[in-house]
Amino acid sequence: MNRNAGGVAMIAIIMWILIALIIIVMYVGVKSIYLVQQAEVVIIERFGKYHRILYPGLHIVLPFIDEPRTSHWVFVQEVDKRRYHRIPRAVTRIDIRETVYDFPKQNVITKDNVTMDISAMLYYQITNPRAAVYEVANLPEAIERLTHSTLRNLIGELDLDETLTSRDKINHRLRSILDEATEKWGVKVNRVELQEVTPPDDIRHAMEKQMRAERERRAVIKEAEGIKAAAILEAEGRQQAQVLAAEGAAQANIIAANAEAQARFTIATAEAKALEAVRAAIPQGDATQYLIALQYVRALSKMTEGKDNKLVIVPYEAVGLAGAMSCIQELMVRQQVR
Repeated sequence: MNRNAGGVAMIAIIMWILIALIIIVMYVGVKSIYLVQQAEVVIIERFGKYHRILYPGLHIVLPFIDEPRTSHWVFVQEVDKRRYHRIPRAVTRIDIRETVYDFPKQNVITKDNVTMDISAMLYYQITNPRAAVYEVANLPEAIERLTHSTLRNLIGELDLDETLTSRDKINHRLRSILDEATEKWGVKVNRVELQEVTPPDDIRHAMEKQMRAERERRAVIKEAEGIKAAAILEAEGRQQAQVLAAEGAAQANIIAANAEAQARFTIATAEAKALEAVRAAIPQGDATQYLIALQYVRALSKMTEGKDNKLVIVPYEAVGLAGAMSCIQELMVRQQVR
């Protein structure tokens, strides 16, 4: 019986030893194998000293000799609307993706002594994990404090109007300063955005009144400019109408003058042909007297037209008219002979 009991006890001890060995092997296996996810890195220390960086993939380390570096970082997180809490975290795996850090509001004073609240948002990325762990104790808090102090200095150089209208300028300068300052921490600041710029209530009311007055002034100016433009257009229209009317009248006068000149030229041509015909018919006579006689005859016929009795006064040149009549008679006789 004793031998059987001793054998059972020995078997139990051996089984416990095997179980312990299996547990130890499993624990050692777990401690020696690291699976690093994409966009993460793990810093390994050997005997408390930096050894190497584990990048994404499967890695084997020496258990109890190689240990991951644990960093205690404090993050600011919005837990309620406009309420922020500081949450400490023990970080062994460092995220190397671009991270958005939303800062709570802070009080700043402008160059003209106006106190206002400003909140900022920072986009940064860890490019050197070793520097991010060993060059600064608490990276998120250090970035936050540096952003607050830099923003306070920048706003202190600007007055209220410049602060409200120069957000792009402030963002650019703030990003440049933070990027240069955090380079030794292994951080790249990609972008900085001012979210809210809240001046005091009295300043905001005064600005609203100023804006309303400015809009009314612009409306009055726009209305006056519209009236002025309408008057100018109306005057230009009248001017163009007068110019067009004058040009039309001038063109009409030119056309009438041309027509009259053409008529006179036609009449003169006809009279010249008549003179030539008279000269050809009466070589020895005076063609001019013939034409004058015709004009007298036409004038007398017009003067004696009508039913009423008229007194006709024959001019002194009637003697010349008689001579002209003899020329006409001679011309007629020659035409009959022909």
